Amino acid sequence: MSRIYEALQKAESDRKLDRREPEPRTPEASVKSAIYATAVATAEEEPASAPAEARPYGESYVAPVDPNALDLSTIPLRPWALSLEQLPSLLERGPAVEQFRSLRSRIFELRDISPLKTIMVTSGLPQEGKSFISTNLAMSLARHKNSKVLLIDGDMRRYTLHQLLGCESHPGLADYLGGKASVIEVMQRSESFEGMNAGTAAIAQNLTFIAGGNGGDKAADLSGSPRFGELIRLAAPHFDWIIVDSSPVLPVSDAVNLARSCDGVLLVARSGETKFPIAQRAQSELKASNILGFVLNAVEEQPQVGSYYGYDASKP
Repeated sequence: MSRIYEALQKAESDRKLDRREPEPRTPEASVKSAIYATAVATAEEEPASAPAEARPYGESYVAPVDPNALDLSTIPLRPWALSLEQLPSLLERGPAVEQFRSLRSRIFELRDISPLKTIMVTSGLPQEGKSFISTNLAMSLARHKNSKVLLIDGDMRRYTLHQLLGCESHPGLADYLGGKASVIEVMQRSESFEGMNAGTAAIAQNLTFIAGGNGGDKAADLSGSPRFGELIRLAAPHFDWIIVDSSPVLPVSDAVNLARSCDGVLLVARSGETKFPIAQRAQSELKASNILGFVLNAVEEQPQVGSYYGYDASKP
């Protein structure tokens, strides 16, 4: 019985609490209530602003680029003295020509699978032939169906492509990335000259070159500049291919920075010299990029198929 009595007492107490009149509001409480009501009414009357366009997490802002800002007709023409010994892609026949044509065909096959225009060529260590490969690949592409090709010397520490082309090295990419020159000022094309064969004529018409300039100790900072991405986006509508020769990937970080703006990466290994662990490390450094494959350079044993079909350049 005591438990029933206690329950009844508790119920009676709860009913008294429910019937209790509300305490009179103080003036301060009335003011706070009025301010809150006004703020709510104002927020309801103001039109809602349009939400900002959301970008995926981790995606950086890409500034728009006007493709009409680049007029190729204003690119300066300069005298080039092409080094034919280092440019077998200019020959009409020969095993070396066929090897670069084969590489070109592989690249076209890759482009059929996914969009591909800007290709960076690099290696694990120096002296593996990346500059030789990038220059001859660019020329082989320029000779194919009059493709417009932009060749960029992205090795701002040891720039050597101008030596293969026999042209000036300044102003170059380092000057553009440092804000010292415009895009047109760092671009150059070859002047026409007498005695040009089919290969050199195609180069003079279709190949545009940007030398390395002298980046020096600032090369790492320059390679990470957003101006390189702007350069690629500005040039892309005007060229069929953009080939970028970069520094070796293991000694310095320049290649990793430039690769962010490229569609794919070709790694060069030197036959008989590049160790397998070096090739693995180079591939690992570029794991965030689209690695197209390896190019084996300086193979001493020439393919027999070339001589079988009579493609030896020494023969008439």
